[in-house]
Amino acid sequence: MPPNRILLAAASALALSACAAVGPDFKAPAAPTGAGYAMAGDAPAPGVRLSPDPRAAGPWWQAFGSPALDGAIRQALADSPTLAEARAKLEKAEAQAAAVRGAQSAQVDLGGSGQRERINTASFGFSGFPSPTINLFQVGGSVSYDLDLFGGRRRASEKAAAQAEQAARQADAAYLTLSGQVAVQAMKIASLRGEIAALSEIIADDQGVIDMVRKAEAAGGEARSAISGGTQQLAEDQALLPPLQRELDAARHQMALLAGKSPTEWTAPDFDLASFTAPAEVPVSLPSDLVRRRPDILAAQAEMHAATAAIGVAVANQYPDVRLGANFTQGAIRPENLFNYAASGWSLLAGVSAPVFHGGALKAERAAAEAEARAAMARYQQTVIRAFVQVSDVLANLGHDQEGITALQRAVDAAAANSKDAQTAYRLGGGPLVQVTQSHRALSRTRRALVRAQGQRMSDLVELYTATAADWRTAS
Repeated sequence: MPPNRILLAAASALALSACAAVGPDFKAPAAPTGAGYAMAGDAPAPGVRLSPDPRAAGPWWQAFGSPALDGAIRQALADSPTLAEARAKLEKAEAQAAAVRGAQSAQVDLGGSGQRERINTASFGFSGFPSPTINLFQVGGSVSYDLDLFGGRRRASEKAAAQAEQAARQADAAYLTLSGQVAVQAMKIASLRGEIAALSEIIADDQGVIDMVRKAEAAGGEARSAISGGTQQLAEDQALLPPLQRELDAARHQMALLAGKSPTEWTAPDFDLASFTAPAEVPVSLPSDLVRRRPDILAAQAEMHAATAAIGVAVANQYPDVRLGANFTQGAIRPENLFNYAASGWSLLAGVSAPVFHGGALKAERAAAEAEARAAMARYQQTVIRAFVQVSDVLANLGHDQEGITALQRAVDAAAANSKDAQTAYRLGGGPLVQVTQSHRALSRTRRALVRAQGQRMSDLVELYTATAADWRTAS
């Protein structure tokens, strides 16, 4: 073929290869139009402000004003095996995407060989001629290029890039989840320590009641049997301490696990509810912004992108494929002649392959890819709905938390006043011992309930930050 025709054919092939790839182009789903998360009748969450740009100046957990919490979360982000696994998966996905991109370019290979063989002249019909033994040396290279006329390779590269994006978003989700888990565990430790402190005060009060009864008994105002009620109450309250301490130990050990350390290597801080400052206002993403920020939603969107690109791969497999290639070889019997011009040989080639009959396999693969894309779309929609429900739940919980804390604070104040009045009346001889015991038990229950409610509110605030994809990246 004349050189000008070769150049024309090559230019035409390259123009075809630049055409749009077959299969559907991915389009990100439209953002939701809702202006909030609450269902009709939900309790309003105090201190929550919907904002189109809720990003803070630093990591979200710094809003609680606890250096100990900041240190624990940074420890976990630095050493957690969970995050190490997420980073490794991301690196793997990125390397796989690079490999797929590399396969789109021209493939160049070099090779060389040396062999010794005996030529059997009789097999060629030359009887009586000697069969010489010779050496044969060869070096050369080859170039091949798939024109990718219908974009199958480009769609494969697009799919691999989307899968790498999915892995990146899953790594983001792992970071956000881990920081939230550490913060929740810190709140649990603080709440348990608060309950233990409240129970210790109650036990001290129990002992005070016993001392008061003993004084009354010594003065002749009570029978010796009267002290048994106070002793029983003391024993019951003391029996509540070991279960709480067991929960606290388990929570501290779990914190070490989240930090990527064994309990012997790292000790969890002694978190205290009083050391945490509940943020006065929490900016929360609008629904339209949440779907562009929350890592699990973005990961589901990337999965949907990859599934859409896979349709293009399956469609391209139903069309012809054109490959160009060239080979160049230097071959000689003697090494010193290997690079002489007379020892050179080359070839140019173009190959076309087109599917004719595959028993319906290619059509079925396309149908499977289309079905998987629909499934990915359904998973994306479910992820979005689940995210909105999680935000709705935590907002409603925060509203109920505040109602509960307010009510329990009033109950504690009333129970403390009743207990004090009962003890005063008993000390002055105007009230029965049973009233002292009952009022003291009521105070014990309300004190512990208030501490639990305060800890639950802090945990719900943590969940609000993580559910709305608060920023953590400035921690690194």
